Amino acid sequence: MQQRRLGPWQVAPVAFGGMNLSHGYGAAASPAQAQSLVAAALDAGMNLYDTAALYGFGSNEELLGPLLKPHRNRIVLASKCGMAGVRGEDGVVRRVIDGRPATLRRNCEDSLRRLGTEVIDLYYLHRWDKNVPIEDSVGEMSRLVEEGKVRALGLSEVGVEALRRAHSVHPITALQSEYSLWTRNAELGTLAACQELGIAYVAFSPVGRGFLSGKLTDVSTLAKGDIRLAMPRFAPENYARNLELLEPMRAVAEQAGCTLAELAVVWVLHQGEHVIALPGTTKLEHLAENLRAAQVQLSAEALQALDAMFAPEKIVGDRYAPQGQSEVDTEKYSFEQPGPVAAV
Repeated sequence: MQQRRLGPWQVAPVAFGGMNLSHGYGAAASPAQAQSLVAAALDAGMNLYDTAALYGFGSNEELLGPLLKPHRNRIVLASKCGMAGVRGEDGVVRRVIDGRPATLRRNCEDSLRRLGTEVIDLYYLHRWDKNVPIEDSVGEMSRLVEEGKVRALGLSEVGVEALRRAHSVHPITALQSEYSLWTRNAELGTLAACQELGIAYVAFSPVGRGFLSGKLTDVSTLAKGDIRLAMPRFAPENYARNLELLEPMRAVAEQAGCTLAELAVVWVLHQGEHVIALPGTTKLEHLAENLRAAQVQLSAEALQALDAMFAPEKIVGDRYAPQGQSEVDTEKYSFEQPGPVAAV
């Protein structure tokens, strides 16, 4: 696969997202399933692997660490701090956003231990804790770089202003945010800012959390606990209207000789040489699709057609419910509304 720049590294344009193996989409993958996926990804040349302290409340790092350790010198390992699971007095583990310097340092030590490595290549601030100046959080992370525990810094789900503020404290190597045909908030400023500053844009959920694959036709089939059940655009009424957007997309995919999922990923890759796609999956056949996407060629006419088909105002429902939206700092289109939440 043709390589793209990520700070000091050259990486494949499609990266390996680990979250799905342990977090967010129903039952966790088995160790054998994870091993097969990682082995196939390594064989295909994938060399950027992404995890986080939050995913499975640490279990994702524990799962991927041993699988990646034998290949540590030929991969870029990314993880995240500032959002993790904290066990309350009632014994229940809950997600907590905490960007205080002492917490980020503790997150890093915990991740190093779980991953079984002495250094994390790319370390993201998973969410900006608005109670802590971003300069303070990034400042502490920069000290982790100085101490050799981290090689480069990233941010996740922040807007242009916060990105520039953080970059003034320490060079930011990557910004990771959601970006796909049906989530185009990046085009409100962060995509261009990253290009200007020499920052890689790592686009998670390039297949729209499964929507753009065309394979999820009935949201009532989603497993209990699936995070999509609380996302307004996956509410049954909204989702039914969004599905209508896929019909004209099929014609473009047929002309390009690819699947809908491949088309979704390659569209993201066409948005700039500084863009890296970060899909996640638990299935080998989906991994193969993600990998094939980097080989698909799209004409300018096809790109223009897709842009028009998925103009932001045509998408029904916001990407997050109000609580989730309050936790991110990314720009929004003025017409976006939270919409109803599915009751399934």
